[in-house]
Amino acid sequence: MTEITDIFFDLDHTLWDFDKNSALSFKKIFKEKQLKLDLDEFLKVYEPINLEYWRLYRDDKIAKEELRYKRLKTTFDKLNYEVEDELINQIAEDYINYLPLFNHLLDGAIDLLEYLKEKYKLHIITNGFEEVQKLKLEKSQIHSYFDVVVTSESVGVKKPNPRVFEFALNKANVTANKAIMIGDSLEADVLGALAVGITPIHLFNSMCNVDERVTSVQSLLEIKQYL
Repeated sequence: MTEITDIFFDLDHTLWDFDKNSALSFKKIFKEKQLKLDLDEFLKVYEPINLEYWRLYRDDKIAKEELRYKRLKTTFDKLNYEVEDELINQIAEDYINYLPLFNHLLDGAIDLLEYLKEKYKLHIITNGFEEVQKLKLEKSQIHSYFDVVVTSESVGVKKPNPRVFEFALNKANVTANKAIMIGDSLEADVLGALAVGITPIHLFNSMCNVDERVTSVQSLLEIKQYL
C-alpha cells in the first residue's frame, strides 16, 4: 500500500459509535415522553428493524421520511405498545435532533486518526443525512481531521452506487488506485469501493459477513498494521 495517498472513512459504526449514541438519544426521549417501555427491550427489537429500513432507504425503496417514521412504528407494533402517530412523528424528530448531540466514538478512533493524518489525506463518505452527519463530526470534534466530507444526499445517490465514490474521488482530487475505503458495511463500503477500483478495509463484527478477497479487521487500531 505504498502508493496510497488518501483514505476515505465511513462514519456511523466505523468511527462514530452509532449504537451507543443512539441508545442515549432514546433514553433521553423515553424519559421526556414518559414512555412506559423498557429501553433495552425496545433497542433489541429496534436495532435490526432500523438496519432493514436503512437497507430499503439505501436501495431507494423508501424515502427519508418513511425511514424515520416506519422504523419506529414497526418497532412499537412488534412490542404491542400503542403509540399515536403524532407522538411517533415527534419521537422521530427528537431522535434526529438529539442523536448528534452525543459524541461517543469507537475505541481507537482518535488514536488511529492521529496516526494516519501524518501520512495521508483523510476524508469521509457517508450515507447518513447531510444535516446530521456534519453535526456528528463537529460535536465529536473530529471534523478537523478530514479534508473532504461527502454525504449521499449531496450526491443524490447512496453507497454502493459508484457515483458516490467517483464524486468523492473527484472532490479529493485522487485516483482510485491511490485510495483506501474503510467501513463496516460489506455491501455499501467494501463492494462499493471495489466496484470503482478503491482498495477496501472492512471493519467487521460478529454480525457481519466477511469477504475473503479483502483485508478485514475487528478493531480500528488493527488498521495500523496495514497503513
